Amino acid sequence: MPSQLRINNRYLRNVINLPLLRRTMSRIISFSSDNEFLESLDSMIEETGYKNRSMFLRDASVHFADASRGDLSTMDDDSETEGVMVIFYQHGVESKILDIRHSHSVEVSSFHHNCLTESHTCVDTLQIKGLASSLRDIVSRLRNTNDVDRVSFVPAPVREVGCC
Repeated sequence: MPSQLRINNRYLRNVINLPLLRRTMSRIISFSSDNEFLESLDSMIEETGYKNRSMFLRDASVHFADASRGDLSTMDDDSETEGVMVIFYQHGVESKILDIRHSHSVEVSSFHHNCLTESHTCVDTLQIKGLASSLRDIVSRLRNTNDVDRVSFVPAPVREVGCC
């Protein structure tokens, strides 16, 4: 495939957004492996329900890249990050979570509360953005609060281009 795409038809030149097309076109990447690895890979692909190796390897690569980015505990203090905070707790902790939502140290763009009736637990999810140091402080304070059962922060993947 040529590295530069040429469109000769005048109509198509006006309709097709070339920079977008160049970003979304698939590129083939190949690698070598031994038969044992290939059998193991095919087994994982089948077990996880992927339709083909390409989709599996793409998602595995993205997952690996996200994991190598690190989690909240390994991020630089002044690194700005966004993601989802999940808090499982018993009633009586709502005021602590309200304090987070109105804090000036982080930005909460979305909040959801739900009662899990089988486990008799409340769960709040917050789409949150801020400095890694501020988010670590919030997680630490919540983990040391009575009646908070579990707190986790899942950082969003970092991409140059995407849906938003």
